[in-house]
Amino acid sequence: MLKPALILLGLAGVLAAQGTRADYERAARMKALVTAELGQMALRPTWLEDGSAFWYRKGLPGGGAAWIRVEARSGARRPAFDHAALAAALARVTGRPVDAERLPLQDLAFLDGGKRLRFRTDEGWWSIDPRKGAVSPVQPPPEAPPAPRPDDDPPPRRTAAPVRSPDGLKTAQLRDANIVVRTLGGKELFRTQDGDTQNPYTGALDWSPDGRSLVAQRTTVVPVRKVTFVESSPKDQLQPKVHVHDYAKPGDPLPVVRPVLIRLEGGGRAFPADETLAPTPYFGYGEDLDIHWAKDGSRFFYVYNQRGHQVLRVIAVDAATGASSAVVDERSATFIDYSGKQFLDFLDDTGELVWMSERDGWNHLYLVDSRTGQVKNAITRGPWVVRRVLHVDREKRQILFLAGGLVPGQDPYQLHLARVGLDGAGLTVLTQGDGTHTVTLSPDRRAFVDVWSRVDQAPVAELRRTSDGARIAEVERWNPDALLKAGWRLPERFVAKGRDGRTDIHGVIYRPSTYDPARRYPVIEYIYAGPHGAFAPKAFTHQPLHADLTELGFILVCIDGMGTNWRSKAFHDVCWQNLGDAGFPDRILWMKAAAAHDPAMDLGRVGIFGGSAGGQDALRGLLAFGDFYKAGVADCGCHDNRMDKVWWNEQWMGWPVGPAYAEQSNVTNAHRLRGDLLLLVGETDTNVDPASTLQVVNALVKADRDFEMLVVPGSDHGTMRIPHVERRLKDFFVRSLLGVKPRS
Repeated sequence: MLKPALILLGLAGVLAAQGTRADYERAARMKALVTAELGQMALRPTWLEDGSAFWYRKGLPGGGAAWIRVEARSGARRPAFDHAALAAALARVTGRPVDAERLPLQDLAFLDGGKRLRFRTDEGWWSIDPRKGAVSPVQPPPEAPPAPRPDDDPPPRRTAAPVRSPDGLKTAQLRDANIVVRTLGGKELFRTQDGDTQNPYTGALDWSPDGRSLVAQRTTVVPVRKVTFVESSPKDQLQPKVHVHDYAKPGDPLPVVRPVLIRLEGGGRAFPADETLAPTPYFGYGEDLDIHWAKDGSRFFYVYNQRGHQVLRVIAVDAATGASSAVVDERSATFIDYSGKQFLDFLDDTGELVWMSERDGWNHLYLVDSRTGQVKNAITRGPWVVRRVLHVDREKRQILFLAGGLVPGQDPYQLHLARVGLDGAGLTVLTQGDGTHTVTLSPDRRAFVDVWSRVDQAPVAELRRTSDGARIAEVERWNPDALLKAGWRLPERFVAKGRDGRTDIHGVIYRPSTYDPARRYPVIEYIYAGPHGAFAPKAFTHQPLHADLTELGFILVCIDGMGTNWRSKAFHDVCWQNLGDAGFPDRILWMKAAAAHDPAMDLGRVGIFGGSAGGQDALRGLLAFGDFYKAGVADCGCHDNRMDKVWWNEQWMGWPVGPAYAEQSNVTNAHRLRGDLLLLVGETDTNVDPASTLQVVNALVKADRDFEMLVVPGSDHGTMRIPHVERRLKDFFVRSLLGVKPRS
């Protein structure tokens, strides 16, 4: 049965040809086309070790590929090797035909300056000299450790093996929870006596440059919370499996790691670190301190991150006395974004350090005297943010970095490469073009490859000089003709004022290929308001999840409201102990302004969906703003910040755990549900405790609220990319917002 509100809209064209089987089929075709075309636009340059050239894989129409080499000085382009000759050589050794435009090359590496290629096919690993054309089998390269994800903890530096001193005469080693120092001949020089199973020395050892001292680390061990879940349908057995893993949550006791200075002169002595400047350090399980010794061995430094993330210090410890002093003392009344905006680099020859801080309200770099702690000068300044430091040149005393908001008149989230002197002089923007820039520096940093685009402009790849930003050559320029001929519509960037009436809120609007401005379309927001980043797409090749929803008769929007990252500190601070806000006041104002701009946007029928923190946000929209949002899909949401991982939630909600945690919990507020809700959860989610979703279910049942739910057996974090779940999400919105039977 159609909803009354939709029946009243009647002949206005709202229901015609929306959510039908033809729409689903067109959506599938459009998704396949967009995925293929955008995949052809990817350019990932790999520089040769000497910086003389780089190579990249170029997608060809129809799914083929070619490998191109570009010379750094001239920008001259040519095939990286003879594709036909390699195809013929591979055919000879594999005994099957090989298409020169579809070479089955995986893990390709250019060795010896490009004189030799190593690659993998389904048959094994191979090497070829492009000049001779002969392919020969080779042993696979040593396995590299997996690249860390942004949310991974740093790998521990612990080792049971002896660590040799810089003078090569001594070793230090962890033994029975203590540290033993010996000569190379095995004579014991010093042994700690106070380590035990509850307070062991960890084994992360850092010798002083002169070999007279070393820093060991001692850990206070605490119980680790365990999360248990049941895998109902394991692949290797009939009966369910029970899984248990370590998972600290907000407020849990955490290990405490402190440095211990060991001086070897006079028979040896251990100096435990003074706790006055470091009373409540924050550490995850398995983490170590990152120790940096002064060049002369007179002091060592470490970073103290106070639990609650409102104090961040660089502490210096005198190697002669063990006395501690604060070289940098960063404080915030809200939070310090240690996970996204921390940068520290020691300039040992000059006794300086480069430090990142939001102390003036924007994320910038500062030059600090590492002896006195005095700020010598701000390196960068202005109403824009440093996003990432790429290189500190000690000889030229310059820094290469990526920044957002640096170019006036452009979207403040767009990244540009810039250079500045350590004295703050000579700020130069090295990238050109109104778009967001992905930069790959050559190993010698004399040149860089710049791939830039916007959501409404296809990518351009350029080779530029780092000295002045001058363009050496245009490498590639893509166009979206195939997409446009198929009816795909360029997304629209849209800006409206936020809740304060002054701040620009940026977002993107996606419309169907069948868009008719005379019709009315329900609006669906794809949300992720995690404060660690900003998420509305900026690059042409970045498509939001399920952008093909538009083809079913919807307009899709993505918005970055207040409380998300990469604007001013005040913009970011909106999230402080306030994750339930999720920028909704700004998002709703933005959509109202967008609907005034485009009356085809029907704000009487607004849906919302997201995963993880976005799942938390999607449900929050129905609980706190149910007068605006009429339907939502929440996937693997961290619905109660007391139930989720410790580091992410204490970063934004604070520590100790206070009343804001419960006040903004989706569980606490479940009785306020309005609108249609579909809950999704992965049965074996190791990122967010699946019980977080089930506790929402419990509260909804107790409040007698109607909802739908899908538990996906065997799925880890994030289920919306699973084909069945994707269909269920689309069907849900078609039923709820269009009021029709899917694929009818």
